[in-house]
Amino acid sequence: MSDSPAARLQKLFEGHRLTPTQRRIAHCMVRGAAEVPFLSSVELAELAGVSQPSVTRFAVALGFDGYPALRRHLREVAPAEPPRPARSESYNEYQQAVEGEIENLRRLAVMLADPAPVEEAGRLLAGSSPLPVLGLRAASSQARGFAYFAAKVHPDVRLLDEGGSMLADRIDAAAAAGASALLCFALPRHPREVVEALEHARAAGLTTVTVADSAFAPVARYSDLLIPAPVGTGLAFDTACAPMLLGRVLLEAMADALPDAQARLESFDARAAARGLFVE
Repeated sequence: MSDSPAARLQKLFEGHRLTPTQRRIAHCMVRGAAEVPFLSSVELAELAGVSQPSVTRFAVALGFDGYPALRRHLREVAPAEPPRPARSESYNEYQQAVEGEIENLRRLAVMLADPAPVEEAGRLLAGSSPLPVLGLRAASSQARGFAYFAAKVHPDVRLLDEGGSMLADRIDAAAAAGASALLCFALPRHPREVVEALEHARAAGLTTVTVADSAFAPVARYSDLLIPAPVGTGLAFDTACAPMLLGRVLLEAMADALPDAQARLESFDARAAARGLFVE
């Protein structure tokens, strides 16, 4: 398992039933794992966009006497030295957004030091035929990109990128056709339909594998295997480089688990060349 400060913090929160406000605080703490042990309760509240009493109640919900006790514990599991000061003062807002995404990718790299969850996800996705891939609204592009490439190595990929009353029907149809797993991309703001679709998929007997912005996202409750990848929030609209890259990593893991993946790729390349699909 990864032993990063973020991973240790996330482990601290596991097993606790947290309110939406408390999940927000937890998410904020995981995102800033190196800085949080040096913040006061007021500073953490401001960073998370909640009230100071909410931070205190959060600490108590985790089993501590109060926030000071939680912070002492955090200093034991986080780096001993305060984080280096950010260079944001010399960057404009666009550069800061890029730097934020670079940091998100670094955190994803740390998480992938333990490949077991991704490898398990790859086996589950490879073993499901058909393979439904769900992503609505902001996450639809992530689902569409995954489905496009997955179809080159997987025999039956079904993209679910539109909501509405037929979404449940399409999940039921996939289950009836033999699907055993569903892959979901879930990004902020989380549509209610995605949560309901995951709940319906599990009721239909599918194992749900989810890529979400946080282990504390609303979809976590309905995900059998959730792999987090942070999104950037420095611009007016969130950026999702890490979730996109995690999708490609899952593709690699799935292809590794498909015995005929290479043969399918070679067959596609031969057909593409014969049809002149691409300009050299």
